[in-house]
Amino acid sequence: MAAPKTDPARFEVVKNALFAAAEEMKIVLAKTAYSPLLKVAGDYSCGLFDARGDMVAQGPDLPIHLGSMPDAVRAIVRAFPDVAEGDVFIHNDPYDGGSHLPDVNVVAPAFHEGQLLGFGCVRAHWPDIGSASPGSYGAVTEIYGEGLRLPPIRLYRDGKPDPSIEAIIFANVRTPAERLGDLRAQVAACWRGTQRLTELAAKYGTEACLQILNEVLDYSETMMRAALSAMPDGEASFEDIFDGDGILAPGETVDAPFTVKLRIVKRGDTILADFAGSDPAVAGPMNAPLTVTASGVFCALKMIVDSRSLIPPNSGCWRPVSVVAPPGSVVNAQHPSPVVYANHEMSHRVADMVMAALFQIVPRTVMAGSQGTSAVITFGGQDYRTGDRFVSYESVKGGFGARPTKDGINAVASTVSNMSNTPIEILEMSFPLRVEEYALIPDSGGAGQYRGGLGVRRTWRILEKPAQAAVCCERSVTPPFGLDGGLTGAPAIATLHAPGAPARVLNSKGGFAVPAGASVTLEAPGSGGYGDPSRRDPAALCEDLLDGYVTLAAARRDYGYGAA
Repeated sequence: MAAPKTDPARFEVVKNALFAAAEEMKIVLAKTAYSPLLKVAGDYSCGLFDARGDMVAQGPDLPIHLGSMPDAVRAIVRAFPDVAEGDVFIHNDPYDGGSHLPDVNVVAPAFHEGQLLGFGCVRAHWPDIGSASPGSYGAVTEIYGEGLRLPPIRLYRDGKPDPSIEAIIFANVRTPAERLGDLRAQVAACWRGTQRLTELAAKYGTEACLQILNEVLDYSETMMRAALSAMPDGEASFEDIFDGDGILAPGETVDAPFTVKLRIVKRGDTILADFAGSDPAVAGPMNAPLTVTASGVFCALKMIVDSRSLIPPNSGCWRPVSVVAPPGSVVNAQHPSPVVYANHEMSHRVADMVMAALFQIVPRTVMAGSQGTSAVITFGGQDYRTGDRFVSYESVKGGFGARPTKDGINAVASTVSNMSNTPIEILEMSFPLRVEEYALIPDSGGAGQYRGGLGVRRTWRILEKPAQAAVCCERSVTPPFGLDGGLTGAPAIATLHAPGAPARVLNSKGGFAVPAGASVTLEAPGSGGYGDPSRRDPAALCEDLLDGYVTLAAARRDYGYGAA
């Protein structure tokens, strides 16, 4: 690899300015978005890209977008060779660089003195993108039923929106005013990123700026290759069982599970993740485009080889990594398979699978299985307070897996996710819902020398008017795994409590009606433990008992201690 041409000090200044600009995009979006999902939970990613569509800098956002955001920008590059100043583009097609339909990409070019420098891109999850289900999370069998699918489209020309395109979009969503606010926030965030890129070119010169963009990619590649070279060579395999796809056979209340297989091959400064042998595409929306599968691989590898976060996460970082899967399998979806659940559920599970496989090669740098799901729940209907339609979308946090030297973490986003909890006050102010319980679940973290993080129980009551709801959760069939003798975490479970009726355990995926006054409880999974429980420090166990993380019965059973 050629040595950098830029002065090292200038290179460092511009590199950090690029990452600061991506983070500034995030701040602009959070301060101007309308939906709680964006302004407080943070279900979005912001990035700067070169003129080819390679990601140069991503903000401190969601690792789930590492693999597919560059493809989203490349789709714009291919579709619009005539890109001009003042353009803004939009698309969400999972088969052309997207992930799933609710993740809407807004892309804007940056120019200086007529020269294209690159692009800003904001991918944001819209709480509703149409379809038959509020929140767009129904169990359907074709992508056509998942909502409004947008190929790469020019949304703005000369800095002004195309009213015809906006009219089509907002005619197909349930809450158009909120969607307009979120869309305008995405455009504003993109423009802030492109403004900062243009300012760098004005300060250092266009050619120097373009050169540094290339060198930042090379810098990440060099660091990743060095980190991989420090790992021992080897091969490892792991396979896991997934809950199902949300499509129930006649007379069944639980859908059929399926299997994903992974083989890791580490050689020198490269690594291969091969999903040969994984099950074919399923009928429901658990089919992942290959870029979504790759995001799970990239996220886990970044955590394993770069625990101090020294390598900038960009397209250069992933040049030494190959991800292959049979076309038409659940991890390499082909049109028109539905995909909405797989975007987060498959990438969560794939990240955990990479951890489990590499335990066989580098056991002291991986963690036990985390919650393995985004534990999504949506509610939609008419708000009795205003008469307007509403859609609520939440991702419930569970357990972060135990590490080789410390416990897991309770009630946080894990692996591919980096979202915040939605505050109860914001939720109840925004929607006709009441949160009646939000609590850690004792004993939900797997026992071990280091205990897995705890899962969470959250209960919503539907006020005044009935609603439609949907749940999307993994790890209800196979719980999060432990490593090195650690025990499994608790599985997920969702329950509907309707007035005057017995509690009904829900399938892990799919839509259902919620009568007025009913409540829904979702228990997000815990996580696996690491190491033999009998090696746990008695002092740490006593603290767990005092804090209510484990019960006395669990301590006797899992840790081998008596009543004291």
